[in-house]
Parts: sequence; C-alpha cells; structure tokens
Amino acid sequence: MTRGVSRHEPLVLSFAQQRLWFLAQLNEGSTNYHIPLALRLRGMLDRSAWQRSLNRLFARHEALRSVFVATQGKPRVEVLPPDAGLPIVEHDLRERSDAEAAFLDLCHEEGRTPFDLARGPLIRGRLIRTADEEHVFLLTQHHIVSDGWSMGVLLRELSQLYRAFQAGQDDPLPPLAIQYPDYAAWQRQWLSGERLQQQAQYWRSALAGTARLVLPTDHARPAQQSFAAAAVPITVDADLTRELKRLSLQHGSTLFMTVLAAWAAVLSRLSGQDDLVIGVPSANRGHREIEELIGFFVNTLALRLDLSGKPRVSELLERTRRTVLAAQEHQDLPFEQVVEIVQPPRALDHTPLFQVMLAWENNAVGPLDLPGLSVEAAGEEIDQAKFDLELSLGEHGEEIERWVMPRRCLIRRRSSGSVVICWRCCGRWQPMRSKRSTGLSCSRLPSARICWRS
Repeated sequence: MTRGVSRHEPLVLSFAQQRLWFLAQLNEGSTNYHIPLALRLRGMLDRSAWQRSLNRLFARHEALRSVFVATQGKPRVEVLPPDAGLPIVEHDLRERSDAEAAFLDLCHEEGRTPFDLARGPLIRGRLIRTADEEHVFLLTQHHIVSDGWSMGVLLRELSQLYRAFQAGQDDPLPPLAIQYPDYAAWQRQWLSGERLQQQAQYWRSALAGTARLVLPTDHARPAQQSFAAAAVPITVDADLTRELKRLSLQHGSTLFMTVLAAWAAVLSRLSGQDDLVIGVPSANRGHREIEELIGFFVNTLALRLDLSGKPRVSELLERTRRTVLAAQEHQDLPFEQVVEIVQPPRALDHTPLFQVMLAWENNAVGPLDLPGLSVEAAGEEIDQAKFDLELSLGEHGEEIERWVMPRRCLIRRRSSGSVVICWRCCGRWQPMRSKRSTGLSCSRLPSARICWRS
C-alpha cells in the first residue's frame, strides 16, 4: 500500500464511505452517525496550544478534511486545505446565573446539529468554560471520516501535540506514510477479481437462508426503524471474569469468543431460535500503514452461530471459535457488499442480516495525559442504537464492563433489566471450578453474577 493517488484527480470513496454517504442522502439532517466525545479539563488550559494542537491534527489527517461532493448523483471526495483549521466555538458560562441549564443546552445543541457532508468540515468542537480553571471540551465527528479506533489515535496525538506546543516545542509526530484516500483507492483495486469472488462465495454460503431474530419486546415494532435508545451499564465481576478467562484458555478460545458464545446462548433463550446471526465490528486495521491513520476503516462481520441440538458448553465454544476464525479469514469484504451478495429480505422496520450487535472493546482509549490538567470523561449519554439490541463490552481492570442498549421503541429502559435475566443462561459458564461444567447443556443454564447499575 503506497501513497500514489493524485490529489489533482477525483478521489474515490471507500466502500464503507459510499454506503454511509448513500444512507445520509436517504435521511438528510440525521445525527445517527455522529461520534461524540466530551472531556472535562481541570487546571490551567493553554487555549492557544489547545487550538494549535487541534489545527495540526486537522492538517495531518486528510480524512478529517474530506468532504463528499456529488455530480449527477455520483459522489467523490474533495480534501479541504490543511490550513483551514478545525472549527472550535468557545463559550464562557462563568458569569451566567443559569450556567448549568446553559451548559446542558449547549450539549444538546451540539449533539443535534447535523453535518453538511458536501461542505464540511466533518469534525467540530466546542470549548465551554465553566470556571476559571475548568473547561468542558465537546468534539463531534461524522462516522464517514472516523471510527472508534481513530478516536484512540486522535487522543494520543492530541496529547503529544499539546504537550509539545505548551512547552514551546515543534510538532513531535512523524510523517504519515499514506493517507485515507490512498487506502480507499487501494481497497477498490485490491478487492477485485479472484480475491473478491472467493470472499463473496464464503459469505454467500455462510449466510444463505438466515432468518430474522425475533426477540420479545414491550412494544409492537414500528413500521420504520427508530434509533432512540438508552444504555444500561453492565459489570461482570472480577471472579466471573477470571473464570471466563480460564474457560477460554481451557478450550483454545479467546475471551471474546467465549462472551460471544454466551451472548448467543442468551439470544437463543430469549427468541427460541437456534440459528442466529450476530453483528460484530472488526477494526479492519490489518496493514501496518493504516494503524495510525484516522478514518472510517471499521467493518462489520455477520457471524452465524449454530445452537441446534442443545449443544454442551464445550461444543458451543468450539462452534463459535470455528465461526469467528472463518469470518476473520474473509473479513476484507465490506459488510455493504455482503448484504448485496446475500440478498436478505428487506424491510423498513429492521436492519438486514442481523438485528443484534456485540461490540468487543480491545483497543480501549487510555487516559489523556496533559501537563497541568486533570482530564476525565464528561459523561455524555449514548442515546441512539443502530440495531434492536446492542451489547458493548471490554476489559476494564479485572472486570468486564460497558453497557447493553435496546431501542426505546421496542424495549423500555427498566425492562432492560429483563435482558439480564437472559444473561442467567451464562451461569454455567461461571462455576468452572467443576470439571463437569463444560459438559453441561447450554439449554439448562442458571444464574450468572451480573451486577447492573441502572
């Protein structure tokens, strides 16, 4: 992969960008694909170094400067000049008697303001001063130019740049070998011919004849999808996490594979179905040149899990492991092309191929280390779900944590507690001190120790 695409010719979109651009045309003004970040900064913030750091990030990554212009319905990428600067709006609430209400209004306004894909920029910020030595920084990106891995890249580089600029030093970051438009052009050339046919044949066979997952809900499914949702925190305690790791090691599985098998058992118990498709994000960063790029690389794998015949835990783990490894060998085909190849039944009231997601966080964003400042998440609430039910988990210290999020139009937030009941079918994954545990059928599983903090 080399930097060989002329910036004087029309630049192509990646496959993922093309799909997201198409969805944006169908739903103009939508904020469903925003990536928000909120940081509370306590201490003496050097606002000049802060703005300079953000401007340098904007100049460094062409993905952040990309806009999407259409001619006769066909989109192309244009790149804004590097000196355009990342737009930051500053607010000072120190003298406001209604500071708290004003702050909430600003957060709401930021979250509900759409991007113009054709004009850009598709990243913006707000710096809200709440006290002499306290700011809240809101950063919003459109998913078409970024993803979760990119957020980690952005925060690491922001920390390095601010530290250098605040100390009066030059930009410490090494030059990038390639940019996102180079990757997009390479992807279209590389994924063609025999390679494309092999990948397409795998997914056509793996997903043939799948059925929609039907979960019990509090409300009738609306005629069109609604994305409003409410996240409910979940914690798998340290003891159970250790047992899950031990079980994974015992069966040559990863912790992710074990959790995926448990989630499949949950969904099978809820739905009464034994042939399930679960969506799983894949970072899609298999080439060294793109590891440090900001851009929309993430792909989604539709994993078909077989729970027929009341498999024992050991058998389900083995089935899950085989499914995951095979999918990873064919992960280069973008999900949007998989959908076109498989041709599942389409309807406005649900997503194609799968309706439930499991996101496993294995590239957690570390704390932002800024001189003279303490930094913490400002606690922005996740309020939109792209699928009926989303489970997001990752290791945090000795525990597994994050959240489960159902769509409000289907499941009431307080009923999300009922989802934990289904996690009870993971219970026999818990007492692995017994050598007989893995011989137990997944259809007869008691309670797990899951702590909900709702």
